[in-house]
Amino acid sequence: MDAVEKANAERQRRWAKDQKIGEGTYAVVYRGREVATGRKVAIKKIKVGQFKDGLDMSAIREVKYLRELKHQNVIELLDVFSSKTNLNLVLEFLDTDLELVIKDRSLVFLPADIKSWMAMTFRGLEFCHRNFILHRDLKPNNLLIASDGQLKLADFGLARDFADPGYKMTCQVITRWYRPPELLFGCRYYSTAVDIWSVGCIFAELMLRTPYLPGESDMDQLKTTFRALGTPTEEDWPGHTKLPDYVPLGQFPKTPLRDLFTAASADCLNLLSKCLLYEPRRRISAKDALDHPYFFALPYPTHPSKLPKPIPKRTSSLPFEELDGNTEPNSTGPGVKANPPNKLKRKHSDEGMIERSKSIARKLDFSQ
Repeated sequence: MDAVEKANAERQRRWAKDQKIGEGTYAVVYRGREVATGRKVAIKKIKVGQFKDGLDMSAIREVKYLRELKHQNVIELLDVFSSKTNLNLVLEFLDTDLELVIKDRSLVFLPADIKSWMAMTFRGLEFCHRNFILHRDLKPNNLLIASDGQLKLADFGLARDFADPGYKMTCQVITRWYRPPELLFGCRYYSTAVDIWSVGCIFAELMLRTPYLPGESDMDQLKTTFRALGTPTEEDWPGHTKLPDYVPLGQFPKTPLRDLFTAASADCLNLLSKCLLYEPRRRISAKDALDHPYFFALPYPTHPSKLPKPIPKRTSSLPFEELDGNTEPNSTGPGVKANPPNKLKRKHSDEGMIERSKSIARKLDFSQ
């Protein structure tokens, strides 16, 4: 056995797999533990043998970027080892995710709770952007929550660096409901603003308790967005008609955010609107978002340890692979469109939870 194989074998012996908690086409996730200490971990086993050309690019990206990112609000990669035709990523174990929190109707959110989740999301994202890394798949079930309430960005399989501003990138990233309009129109040169749009959609979802812009196809996603925020003009978004996949989709009037988010504070709506600007260069940065008056006005963000959390329900094997789209909302309103049943699903969905979530999106009282 050479030195590399020996080191790998030693690493492998440090960790024990206990129970399978998720499975997809290319990966299986286990709950595990560190043998010496008993510390709980998640072990993501990637099936390398499934790929004709060797290792999946998303696995390489996930290892690369998580090696570089060490932050309280980014999931920690503890170790990597190989076994036969598998690559194993040892990650810190996190109890739940923001999607399960949003869908748990037994939980009541206070304005301060939403503020806390948003602050942690922006903190993690600001650290990624400061290190020239785009996440490119932000959505509630990629925001994991630890036992102490800390929210952490996870799943960096679509992440990439953006140090070279002239580098062409794919527009086929970010789960559709959280994908900004420039990517839907085929933009191949973009930067941190794509992640900020996703955060804006998550912000709205926390207030509505249902996805804000649920499109059924890429074209329908654009229409759903325009119905909610108005059809962009050349003044709103200079040059958008020149994007590669631009098509006119009709004229929709701009509906004030206040009409849907009736009880939100002025600061809250101001930050939300700055995340959802059509012109990417005008969207707020994660750094500036953290300095926004919203985070300094009463009520102050809830301490993470006091945030509402669902009772653990993950006893069965859960789907790990992302399917196209998200949950099945049945709520209507400007920008919140009901979808046909069984068309769109999001990973880690619990059927019973979906049934319980089929109610009108309630508007939160931000005046408390």
